[in-house]
Amino acid sequence: MTMTPEQAIWFADSFSRLADNVSKAVLGKTEVVRLALTTMLAEGHLLLEDAPGTGKTSLAKAIAATVQGTHNRIQFTPDLLPSDVTGITIYDQKAGKFEFHRGPVFASIVLADEINRASPKTQSALLEVMEESRVTVDGVGHEVGRPFLVIATQNPIEQAGTYKLPEAQLDRFMMKTSIGYPDLVAAEQILAGVSDRNPSASLSAVITTTAVADMATLGASVHVDNAILRYVAQLAEDTRNAPETRLGVSVRGSMSLIRAAKVWAAAQGRNFVLPDDIKQLAAPVWLHRFVLDAEAEFAGATPEKILARVLADVAAPQSRQPAA
Repeated sequence: MTMTPEQAIWFADSFSRLADNVSKAVLGKTEVVRLALTTMLAEGHLLLEDAPGTGKTSLAKAIAATVQGTHNRIQFTPDLLPSDVTGITIYDQKAGKFEFHRGPVFASIVLADEINRASPKTQSALLEVMEESRVTVDGVGHEVGRPFLVIATQNPIEQAGTYKLPEAQLDRFMMKTSIGYPDLVAAEQILAGVSDRNPSASLSAVITTTAVADMATLGASVHVDNAILRYVAQLAEDTRNAPETRLGVSVRGSMSLIRAAKVWAAAQGRNFVLPDDIKQLAAPVWLHRFVLDAEAEFAGATPEKILARVLADVAAPQSRQPAA
């Protein structure tokens, strides 16, 4: 069933309240906050890459505080083991059986802090749970529940002591974005409240996890015209056929863009997706999925340039509302 115009208005109002609450702790970054909330309501996962001290962890904590659910933080380090993330099965002598002890990944919102400081083996512990929302240990599956959002932060790969995330894991992040440094006005406000070392702690939850799940279900019912589906499919195919790329946008990447566009449209009070929604979200949803040819990259090719060319070359369909 397609979202009604009245439901779209309610969704947009609820989304605005969420964004306003998170923005109390992350000043001057409205666009990044809206992207992060879109990821949550589209039931994806978010990767934040930026220089140290720009507020990556603050954003993740603010979203966790805004949602009245469980949240855990995992500090990724080189000695972290996969079982430290997912949990482990231990034999209970009194009961005479093995019992599964849940790891910190069992929470509504999981902050994977500095994820690229852990070994690739530990990073891969998140592959199954990010894709299927469950963890399999010793052949037994354990559901993590709904909603489930992983917010991972990482410093740029040039930083010492980091490991590059494998392409398979990058593809499981719906969006990748950066916060960047605040402008002068926001910086002054941040400095004025420097005595508050944890602004997220003062935030009150404005939504329950049940309501988040309901909004996610409602957001998925936004109408997408067949012409827009064809438009996204053509864009993705062109990224794969670009001479500069070894790996373009996957089918999972195309599906992620559609899911994100539905929520993005609903957040603006619409029950249908426009081509402009696709264009606005293409960069945060797709750029981290590109793998460039080494020679082309050396010659100056970048994912941003390739995506801009593809968006310019593929004609967008004409905007139209769904039939009543």
